[in-house]
Amino acid sequence: MPIATVNPATGETLRTFEELTPDGIERCLAAADAAFRRYRTTTFADRARLLERAADLLEADQEDIARTMTTEMGKPLTAARAEAAKCVKAMRWYAANAERLLADERPPEAEVRDAGAAHARVHYRPLGPVLAVMPWNFPLWQVIRFAAPALMAGNVGLLKHASNVPQTALYLEDLFRRAGYPDGCFQTLLVGSRAVEGILRDRRVAAATLTGSEPAGRSVASIAGDEVKKTVLELGGSDPYVVMPSADVDKAAQVAVTARAQNNGQSCIAAKRFIVHTDVYDAFEKRFTAGMAALTVGDPMDESTDVGPLASEAGRDGLQELVDDAVRGGAKVLCGGRRPEGLDRGWFYEPTVLTGITPDMRIHQEETFGPVATLYRVADIDEAVKVANDTYFGLSSNVWTRDDEDVQRFVRDLEAGGVYVNGMTASHPALPFGGVKRSGYGRELSGHGIKEFCNATTVWQATS
Repeated sequence: MPIATVNPATGETLRTFEELTPDGIERCLAAADAAFRRYRTTTFADRARLLERAADLLEADQEDIARTMTTEMGKPLTAARAEAAKCVKAMRWYAANAERLLADERPPEAEVRDAGAAHARVHYRPLGPVLAVMPWNFPLWQVIRFAAPALMAGNVGLLKHASNVPQTALYLEDLFRRAGYPDGCFQTLLVGSRAVEGILRDRRVAAATLTGSEPAGRSVASIAGDEVKKTVLELGGSDPYVVMPSADVDKAAQVAVTARAQNNGQSCIAAKRFIVHTDVYDAFEKRFTAGMAALTVGDPMDESTDVGPLASEAGRDGLQELVDDAVRGGAKVLCGGRRPEGLDRGWFYEPTVLTGITPDMRIHQEETFGPVATLYRVADIDEAVKVANDTYFGLSSNVWTRDDEDVQRFVRDLEAGGVYVNGMTASHPALPFGGVKRSGYGRELSGHGIKEFCNATTVWQATS
């Protein structure tokens, strides 16, 4: 795949970029290695000043970088602005909290004595250069949620971004450079996927983090495992959105539209499978379908647009194949199910609701990366849990109920990295984010995320 900015609203190639040569990659790796040896000895206060400066610059650049993201991958401009603001918030949160999160841990005195020590503690040290393989759907946020904690921990970053968002990728390198980070602390590598293995196998690269598809995750995990290097993977999701009889159905249906259509439906944590108790199914179906059908599809630069184009022609065609397969199997299209009329240029797709889904349909198991929702009717909580867990993925989940017993049951039994009750899944810097099953392993954000790329070092000291 060429490294290029292709406007998904028009299909027009705007800019192309040359891939780094092997010599160029070597220079970047050498610079990262040298930078880490110096940067790892800086104080938390030093790192916080740099990250706060980067946050200030990003805040000032919000409109420009939002337009770049929209141009490169098609998200509505309003959503792009919100993504930039979210990144600023996370950067400031880690600048303020990293020292506390990585403070030495001291066991109780009795346990220290039992270990035969006069003093003992756990000290957190950075690992080194971390390779980040990042996707196009949240081209700024996915990188910042790795970079902010990694840099505050004393690591340095090597970014291999998706090939269709090169300008966003280069902006990120420039952002950290302008903030005053030493040369080599954060570098963008304009390379294709074939170059990842060689970079990851290089002895100077300490670890890797990947957000992306399951096949990409398998590949990176396999290479890193062979090299015995730490990885964090955030892969696909097919999140359930469960609505029980005690729920506020009007609100559940309203939020469901946003939960499915956010980011043009191209979000791992978007709700995708809507599992509704039979007592409230008809009311929910009516309200949800009407809400999806009312969304405005069009130019993502237009402030009134709700859903822009999909990021690629291949992505749109793959989504259509899933819908067509379901329809051939007997699924009913309640709204959408096709390319919108009047939008012949670009890779647009109508917000779509399908019902009558059966386990033999591809859409029952495969992730729908676009504004397509599947509706399921269930008889009770047991069936709701069964359908919710009937997926290879386990990223997050949404539950709508005002019954405390229902909440406890879902928290206990849903196979997911998060359970969001009476609200839609959203990431926040203070809360860990990640999944189970084929949605990956490890956690980003919060104290859990910053410790992923740290060496938890036991310090044991006898009486002098």
